[in-house]
Amino acid sequence: MPGVHEGLIQAAGLFAAIFTLTAIVIAVARRYRGRAVHDQLDRHRLLSNFRDLYDRGGLSDEEFRTIKSKLATELKAELKDNSGAG
Repeated sequence: MPGVHEGLIQAAGLFAAIFTLTAIVIAVARRYRGRAVHDQLDRHRLLSNFRDLYDRGGLSDEEFRTIKSKLATELKAELKDNSGAG
């Protein structure tokens, strides 16, 4: 019965390939989601750091407003993208 064994070996190989591809897709999806959360935290941390610098006199009112506006625009765009995807 060599034909049966060959079929089982091919099926096992196909299953292994599908399993491997699925694992790769899951790993990439997790990394992407983790990066998105990390980016949000970085923006919040940046804003906090810029606020501290502003409070110490290291930034003018205009500079701080520009930075704050830019970060807020990025966060709003990201939130809009995330709400549209879900």
